[in-house]
Amino acid sequence: MKKLNKVAALALATVMGLSMTACGNGNGTSQQGGNTGSEPGTTTVSDSGAVVIDVYRRTFNLGAVDDAQVKKVEDAINAYIADKINVQIVLHDIASEYEDKANLALNNGEIDLLWTAAWESTIGTKDLYASNAVYDITDLLPGSALYDSMDANTWKASKYGGRNYFIPVYKDNVEGYDFMFRKELVDKYGWNTAGVKTLADLEPMLADAAAEGLKYPFLTQRTAMFYRWYIDSFDFFTGDATSNFIAVDRKTNEVVDTVLTPEYEEFVTLMCKWAEEGYISEDDVTKTTDDTTTQTQDWAISWWTDLPNNGEANGRYGQEVVMQPASNRYMHTDSMLGSCFCVSATCTAEEAQACVDFLGLLFTDSKLADLYTYGIEGEDFNYNADGYVEKIADAKYNHSMWESANATVVTCEKDSPYTAQMYIDFNSSALISCANGFQFDKTPVEAQYTACQTVFETYGFALENGGYASADVPAVLEEYQAALDEAGYQEVLAEAQRQYNEWK
Repeated sequence: MKKLNKVAALALATVMGLSMTACGNGNGTSQQGGNTGSEPGTTTVSDSGAVVIDVYRRTFNLGAVDDAQVKKVEDAINAYIADKINVQIVLHDIASEYEDKANLALNNGEIDLLWTAAWESTIGTKDLYASNAVYDITDLLPGSALYDSMDANTWKASKYGGRNYFIPVYKDNVEGYDFMFRKELVDKYGWNTAGVKTLADLEPMLADAAAEGLKYPFLTQRTAMFYRWYIDSFDFFTGDATSNFIAVDRKTNEVVDTVLTPEYEEFVTLMCKWAEEGYISEDDVTKTTDDTTTQTQDWAISWWTDLPNNGEANGRYGQEVVMQPASNRYMHTDSMLGSCFCVSATCTAEEAQACVDFLGLLFTDSKLADLYTYGIEGEDFNYNADGYVEKIADAKYNHSMWESANATVVTCEKDSPYTAQMYIDFNSSALISCANGFQFDKTPVEAQYTACQTVFETYGFALENGGYASADVPAVLEEYQAALDEAGYQEVLAEAQRQYNEWK
């Protein structure tokens, strides 16, 4: 292999301190972003003349990466794609230190194609975009296999500043929530779950659960829930539960202070009332509950992020559950980019094209998608008689569809069967959120924004988990708003309103 020098990489060590001029104005004009291929660089090629791209991905399913097995998968992929596209990959699989190692590799110009997500830290989509670390692939998409692998709304919703920098993994790419009930209790008490339309409708069921002596009649899973239960009223464009004090009101299409809304007072009053009645445990307020609590029989009702196949919850929690929609589903940028790829800004035009070509094949070719996701057949997984994937217990390479490739081509696992049409129907039935495509640049008010998040942890989280007496809620809300204002909230609000109005 012939390795040649690339353009010097952009320094991501200061990514959090860099700013962008605007998130977008909705007219398709690029305000910010990465290299468009105009800067000089040298393409890396193999001895056979294939364009070589370094692919970095995170492993979630294994505590440690087996480098030898990753190399075996890399070799198998290159053998399979050799006569299909003029691309050769170098596969880098990283476990718990992914953010730090990938960040360093970006600094050193060693990455061409990178897995990331809107919720990731350090190398998340917002960080990469704000620091000009991603390649603008807008002009490479038309007519490509990659573009044709997903519908136009997917590409529209995943834009930053009116341009395409990120390639979403096509999966459950919209956001909506369900009430979740333990089926054992539904059957025992004859609960009419289909009749539950609001939180208040849960009260007779919560009373049954409390009378049974359950520790967690209503399990919040130590989560501040306003931004989930009230997604039909607001677009929480920050994508961060610790800043749900600001959102777009769907009725007025204006950025508002949610703490001052009737909806917020209604919600936190109800939560505090439920805590007084024993429906919410202080364990959720103190974050004593954990990810295994939902696997016990100590709870009755909780929440679930809506999926194309909600039956997946039965396997995850080790018991049967019943779902009832609690909200509509919405398509917006953060939901679309919950798992995605991007091309490094340090790529040459040839390398960027190679990345698009590789993803185009990965998102349309089932054999490649399974190889990239599950590893070597017979060593890491097998296909059962029904054609589903069964992972081998001691597999040395182990990934999941959601962080790998298009759900319409990856063969599903036997424990969570689905069809391609389920995902297509699920995503296409969603509403387009009013702030879809808007990216709030908090850089001008970053110190104030961070200070407000600290205030939220003091007041907002406790309010939303029933941590105060219900009679005290009005006074606590006044304290909460005053503390936010002291932290600089009004500057944050004004900046968000200015940016959103310009974007509109």
